[in-house]
Amino acid sequence: MMKSYFKWLLPLAGVVVVGVTGLFYWLPDTGNNTQTVASDSKAIAMTSVWDKETESSYSGVKEVTVYRSPSCGCCGEWVQHMQKHGFKITDNKTEDMEAIKQKYSVPQQLVSCHTAVIDDYVMEGHVPADDIKRFLASKPKQAGLAVPGMPLGTPGMETGNRKQPFTVASFNKDGSVKVLKEYQSY
Repeated sequence: MMKSYFKWLLPLAGVVVVGVTGLFYWLPDTGNNTQTVASDSKAIAMTSVWDKETESSYSGVKEVTVYRSPSCGCCGEWVQHMQKHGFKITDNKTEDMEAIKQKYSVPQQLVSCHTAVIDDYVMEGHVPADDIKRFLASKPKQAGLAVPGMPLGTPGMETGNRKQPFTVASFNKDGSVKVLKEYQSY
């Protein structure tokens, strides 16, 4: 199942979105950790609802190791989101994401496109930085957090005003899952 998931995921590396003001597209990561957003052939700066930091009291570990496919552009956008929130990123591009997810015991129902490790906790997918900070500050017994799939509107998956409801779940190495937070509108 995992391999068929990534066959579906890889074409999303270059996404085209028709917005109110014209045609927008995200260009795939070029290998130099630079992501480009363009509109009518002009690069534009994007601001996000996720850029505003609401959890500023976290002062713990800020080093993050990210594992992602070399061709996945949304993962690069999530990395930039984390950097805007003060995290230092070690960016590991690999074609063997299935092995990474197995190594870190990510439950199959929570799989997304990238996996990050922060202070022995696993963050799967497009988890908002503020949720990660709250989770880490509480020093929980769980193994990590996940946003399953790739919901539109999550950090790194912004597409104008299109937003899907999504859930941030916590999980344990035994595969048990608990809903931590639900986003209906944001």
